Amino acid sequence: MTSATQHRTTHRHILDNGITLLLTENPAADIIATRLFVKTGSRWEAQTQVGLCHLLAAVMTKGTANLTSFEIAEIVESVGAKLNADTSTDYFLMSLKTVSSDFEAILSLAAQLLRSPSFPESELELERRIAIQGIRSQQEQPFSVAFDQLRRAMYQDHPYAYSTLGTEDTVAQLTKADLEIFHQTYFRPDHLIVSIAGRITLEEATQLIQQAFGDWSVPSHPAPLPNLPTVSFNPQTCIKLQETQQSIVMLGYLADAVHSPDYAALKLLNTYLGNGLSSRLFVELREKRGLAYDVSCFYPTRLDPSQFVVYIGTAPENTAIAIEGLQSEVERLTQAPLSSGELQVAKNKLLGQYALGKQTNSQLAQIYGWYETIGLGLDFDQQFQTAVEQVTPEQCLTVAQRYFTTPYLSLLGPEAFVQQLN
Repeated sequence: MTSATQHRTTHRHILDNGITLLLTENPAADIIATRLFVKTGSRWEAQTQVGLCHLLAAVMTKGTANLTSFEIAEIVESVGAKLNADTSTDYFLMSLKTVSSDFEAILSLAAQLLRSPSFPESELELERRIAIQGIRSQQEQPFSVAFDQLRRAMYQDHPYAYSTLGTEDTVAQLTKADLEIFHQTYFRPDHLIVSIAGRITLEEATQLIQQAFGDWSVPSHPAPLPNLPTVSFNPQTCIKLQETQQSIVMLGYLADAVHSPDYAALKLLNTYLGNGLSSRLFVELREKRGLAYDVSCFYPTRLDPSQFVVYIGTAPENTAIAIEGLQSEVERLTQAPLSSGELQVAKNKLLGQYALGKQTNSQLAQIYGWYETIGLGLDFDQQFQTAVEQVTPEQCLTVAQRYFTTPYLSLLGPEAFVQQLN
């Protein structure tokens, strides 16, 4: 134990081997939720190995030197617990949830899986086939195809250009040795954040984490940093001809990462434009003009440059007017500030949803662990809310003018209507 701090009901403690323990004490229910974050993800993959992290997560829970996939499932299910692994662009995650009396046993199992997975060949082949089927399924979904087209145009050679599932070619070539090398390189105690929420004290949690992970030594060499290319701004139009029942139109704008001072304003603009049935895009393009089957926008929280994406699904004959409608709604934000009333509604909606996202133990373990993993820290919880409250209409205008310039355009739809746009 080298340090310990407390933030409200959430404690932060660093073990001697570099593991960060976060504990949110919540005795209301006899449930303990835990998120084991590892500072790695698809952002760390080589371009020739995209999909590796996803496949590693799928196989990690399927065996150790001493336990088969069936035995692992039996241990978890016999006590009604939940345990699974997943990956994202910016982190790897193992999640578990159990009643307090079974927490020690399930945590011990999670530690074995995280530290010493065996990656059985039979399980690897099965999960590879499932991953490839998932990739093929994405290729049959018009929205996924349009987004993949947009993502690759915006991010070029950066890992963010690809789905975490990878591609058929790269996943087909991944080997057990590839998984083992990646695991040995990036899975280490000084990359691990253990976020716990539930009926347990800091002393109890520290003792159990020490039992499960205390003898895990830090390698003598630092883990390599990802070799990331610069994301350059090069707006372009990408068209995919497909005989679909609707056209998909996406406008993409490169936007700053989570550590930017513009983050709160961008989140508010995203909320104002596309969050819910009262959002600007929904009201103007669907309710008033009848252009949209689906219309919204998203601005994901990222370590590296993010993207602000506005999209609409529309009848093919409305493709041209839908593009104009999307562009005009975004451009409106660059021409005049939001009214104080419009901005306040967006703030209330964003902060209200943010509060609702911190009710359960699972949500608490997730959000605090996530903050720590991407370098924001526990204080970000309050800092973000304060930053949102302080955003002004003028600031939103300035931020919109900074980012909403010439967009990338991804278009998917029937040839007869899409070709008319050239």
